Amino acid sequence: MFLLLLVLVAVNYIDRGSISVALPIIQKEFNLAPELVGLLLSAFFWTYALMQVPVGLLIDKFGPRKVMTASCVGWGAATAASGFAGGFLSMFIARMGIGVTEAGVMPAGGKLNAIWMHKSERGRGATILDAGAPLGAGLGGILIAGLIAATGSWRSAFIIAGAATVLMGIAVWWYVRDNPRQHPGVNDAEAEYLEASHAAEDAEAELGGSKGKRALLPYLRFRSFWAMCFGWLGFNGVFYGLLTWGPLYLAQAKGFDLKTIGWSTFLIFGAGFVGEILGGTIADKWRNSGASANLVMRTLLGISSVVVIGGLIGVTVVADSTTAVILLSVVMFFLRWVGLFWSIPSILGGRTNAGVLGGAMNFSGNIAGFVTPIAVGLIVGATGSYTWALLYFVGSAIIMGASVLTLNYNKRLPV
Repeated sequence: MFLLLLVLVAVNYIDRGSISVALPIIQKEFNLAPELVGLLLSAFFWTYALMQVPVGLLIDKFGPRKVMTASCVGWGAATAASGFAGGFLSMFIARMGIGVTEAGVMPAGGKLNAIWMHKSERGRGATILDAGAPLGAGLGGILIAGLIAATGSWRSAFIIAGAATVLMGIAVWWYVRDNPRQHPGVNDAEAEYLEASHAAEDAEAELGGSKGKRALLPYLRFRSFWAMCFGWLGFNGVFYGLLTWGPLYLAQAKGFDLKTIGWSTFLIFGAGFVGEILGGTIADKWRNSGASANLVMRTLLGISSVVVIGGLIGVTVVADSTTAVILLSVVMFFLRWVGLFWSIPSILGGRTNAGVLGGAMNFSGNIAGFVTPIAVGLIVGATGSYTWALLYFVGSAIIMGASVLTLNYNKRLPV
């Protein structure tokens, strides 16, 4: 199940990151200033962010399978449509369409993590799900660059990527189920194992005053809810900044050609994929040894924040291109440990509200998604340099670090 979700999220990020890889060509073809580039890169995130809470409510009501299937088919069609864009406005509208249709994937994955994973395995579940992001970003650099080279057109690359996504929607409907009991590949022992874990969690939550009401507003009074949201906002300020502007930074600041950009992007985001899988494995093994959730999560995510901050500062001062790519790879390796956050909606809200809490968390993160590309575009346009843009990423990492150390990972919130 989670290997399928890993592939799905990877395709998700190949599609959403395709414009960044093709951007040096698109910028020239459409004659775009840096400020317009930033606005175009933000288009996806405006609608993607605004849809998070509504789609989270839909997931909790109708189940992740239906929402995720519809999402795949819709975003595949929107990605293919972006290949027909004739200028800035039509591309902007197509990117907004991709944002609307992709919105259901990650909150649905968070819901499936709550339903399908034993409490002791949710760290790995969260990071397998979320590791599709750096994997897709890394593979996307090579695949989209390769498709552009093979077809001679960025438009054809987008159309092919969109068609592949529609096929993924068919695979999701065929294999995903909203309940382990409904899946033909699950035997009675496996289902009972998960049900016993869920029953124990529910009993513990009732002792703590949780009533399992399906709602979002009651969570707004808790510090851990806001720490979850700001932590994901800070994380995405760095990740989306590198995802959207990273290829153009390598082209303009380091003089890389399209092929070198593709392989450098693969190295940077591939390091993030390895780091995320490793981080989830360490977290689960440490938790299973008897350590408290707070000790495990605050230690791992605190280390992650310190390394990310230091690495980004290093990138601002080194001139050598190879060293910059290595430092960005180290940054991405540790940054992606924060993918453990996809276990938090089920920690704070249980299975009942994992969808809407995942939507709220992802809404917060994607505020950074639409603010960051615009902010970087304005910074680069005003200064003619990427130095202050990198320092903007440092500020985002500081917000992330403060939040991961504030959040209480030990118990469900009493809602």
